[in-house]
Amino acid sequence: MPYNILHAVLHALKETAIILPILFLSYLLVEFIEHKAGDRVTGFVASAGKAGPLLGAVVGLIPQCGFSGAAASLFSVGTITVGTLIAAFLSTSDEMLPILVSAAVPAKEIILILLIKFSSAVIFGFLIDLIFKRNGSESIECMCETEKCCCKHDGIFLSAIKHTVKIILIVFTVTCVLNVGFEIVGTDNIKGVFISVPILGEIVSGMIGLIPNCSSSVLLTDLYVQNVITIGQLISGLCVNAGVGLIVLFRANRNLRENLCITGILYLVGVISGIIVSFVL
Repeated sequence: MPYNILHAVLHALKETAIILPILFLSYLLVEFIEHKAGDRVTGFVASAGKAGPLLGAVVGLIPQCGFSGAAASLFSVGTITVGTLIAAFLSTSDEMLPILVSAAVPAKEIILILLIKFSSAVIFGFLIDLIFKRNGSESIECMCETEKCCCKHDGIFLSAIKHTVKIILIVFTVTCVLNVGFEIVGTDNIKGVFISVPILGEIVSGMIGLIPNCSSSVLLTDLYVQNVITIGQLISGLCVNAGVGLIVLFRANRNLRENLCITGILYLVGVISGIIVSFVL
C-alpha cells in the first residue's frame, strides 16, 4: 500500500510537470485579454440590453473566473439582467479549458464541450429573462478593491506566473488526491458512484460544481480526463461552477433570497443540461 501511494504521488507530480508550460502560456494569453480588453468586454456586456445573455455567454467562455465575478458585480449595481448573469455563470469555463488543452484532449471534443456550455447559457439566459424581468439593485465597490487584488498592477507576465503557480498547486493537490484515491478505492468503484443510478452522477457533479472555487472545476475536469465521469456529468458540474461569481454575488448583492434563488436556478439548469447531454450523446 505505501508503494502504491508513493507511485500515485510521483505520477501526480509527473502529470503536473507536463502541463505546467502549456498552463502558463494559456494564462499568459488570458492575462493579455484581461489587461488589454477586460474593461471594454464588461462594458460591452453592460450596454448590450436585450442581447445581454448572448454576450454574457460569449464572455463567460473566456477561461478566467474573474469575468463571472465582474458579471456578479454588474448585476449587483443593476447594470445587467439576471438572465445575462446566469448566462455568464453557465458558460464560465474557469480552469477547464487550460487543463483540457494541457491534457491533450482532442480539439473536437473541447469545442463540443464549449459549444454545449455556450448553447445552454444562451438558451436558458434568454428564457430566464422572459420570466424574471429585473436587474440587480445594490451598489458595490470594484471587486479588485473589495478583494484587495493587485493583478492589474502586476503586469501581464507576473500575473500569469501568479495564476499559474496558484492553479498548478491546486492541480497537483487534486491530482495527487485522485491518484491516491484511485489506488485505495479503485477506479471502477469510483465510476460506480456516477453510473450505478441514472441521473445520480449529474446531481453529484452539480453539487461539486457549486463549490465556489477553481479547485472544483479542476477536480471535475481531472475526473473527466481520467474517464471517471461522462461528458454529461462534466457539463452538469461545469455549468453550475461559476468560479468566484457566486462569492462576489453573495458579498455584493444584499438580497439573500434573490441570491439563493439564482444559485438554485444555476444548479437546476446545470443538472438539466448535463442530463440532456447524457441522453443525447
